[in-house]
Amino acid sequence: MTPAPAASLVFITGASSGIGQALAQRYAQAGWRLALVARRAAALGAWAQAQGWGPERCQVYGADVCVTDEIIGAAQACLARQGVPDVVVANAGISIGMDSAERADLEVMARIFATNNLGLAATFHPFIEPMRQRGRGALVGIASVAAIRGLPGHGAYCASKAAVVSYCESLRGELRGSGVRVLTLVPGYVDTPLTRGNRYPMPFMLSPDAFAARAVRAIAAGASYRVIPWPMGVAAKLLRLLPNALFDRLLAGRPRKARQAPS
Repeated sequence: MTPAPAASLVFITGASSGIGQALAQRYAQAGWRLALVARRAAALGAWAQAQGWGPERCQVYGADVCVTDEIIGAAQACLARQGVPDVVVANAGISIGMDSAERADLEVMARIFATNNLGLAATFHPFIEPMRQRGRGALVGIASVAAIRGLPGHGAYCASKAAVVSYCESLRGELRGSGVRVLTLVPGYVDTPLTRGNRYPMPFMLSPDAFAARAVRAIAAGASYRVIPWPMGVAAKLLRLLPNALFDRLLAGRPRKARQAPS
């Protein structure tokens, strides 16, 4: 990776584990400054300190992206302390199985949409006008190959990630010609806390660092849409082409994503 100028700044949500943490490490290795966001701000701050990143290199902001005022406040604090980021990665997301026949799972669905969709839009919102005025910047939305076809028991997550793809496509058109790029990253299976509870095969699994390396290259290349790894994209597209009756038979009996344990 080509080292970035010292002034370059990346803003990453969901940075306390998994993909977000791996992206932070990759950008730090390339000399970027970091603005890292997580609900678990204390744990994230301790991890950042253990990496040897001082406050001039890394700032940590505590926010829950599904609380609009919190993530907007974190973004505004970043703008005040560190300036306008060059790259914003809306990475924070959750994945929980659901059953629409269960009343409690409708609340689960609302929480997934609030995090994965409204949280993504609220993450981008404070940076759009400053980036547009500056004439450059990149807004990166993390979707999933689960966006391509609906999976039984996974309806809320699949729907939310399909919405990420459509939202980023819409935003890309709105910002065309402004110098602000919008990129949709579509991970396959990545070994993170989000996937470790899955009860079904996960082909082409990547480590978070392997995903982050490919993601950073895609962002630097100015891509608008990228499935990582590409074989998972091919597999998902082939599934999209299957007639519904055949697709439904293939998934019959497949273990479902675990539902949230009753409180």
